[in-house]
Amino acid sequence: MNTRVQVEHPVTEMITGIDIVQEQIRIAAGEKLSFRQRDIEFKGHAIECRINAEDPYTFVPSPGRITTFHMPGGPGVRVDTHAYQNYMVPPHYDSMIGKLITYGNTREQAIAKMRIALSEMAVEGIKTNIALHRDLLADAAFHLGGTSIHYLEQKLGLNSK
Repeated sequence: MNTRVQVEHPVTEMITGIDIVQEQIRIAAGEKLSFRQRDIEFKGHAIECRINAEDPYTFVPSPGRITTFHMPGGPGVRVDTHAYQNYMVPPHYDSMIGKLITYGNTREQAIAKMRIALSEMAVEGIKTNIALHRDLLADAAFHLGGTSIHYLEQKLGLNSK
């Protein structure tokens, strides 16, 4: 049995209202799921930005001490993180320091909330990819949808092989 939870699970949780991790714990404890597959309804739109301790355009990791740490909040805004002010980002592990997830009734609302949330987010003392997320959310191609897996490397002029 596969018991892994994908990094993007908050997006599914936001549009279904189901706490996937809680359900996984129930199953591990021998309980049954609290819902049936046919009862799941998808409502609205959610978008996730992985916040990494790295240069926003070269992707070089940026370990070090976080000197300022302010996360956004409000309706339809979720932050999953282990970091905090004065946290030391280690150089030997995954550079992700958090996930920012926004929800709206429409894709446009979710994007608008994400743009606001990213503008309210402050992480100093290390480099993060917050600026890259802000740039991507301002890009017309992203707003039109239908971008491919090569979107980012094409936008940044990276070689694709």
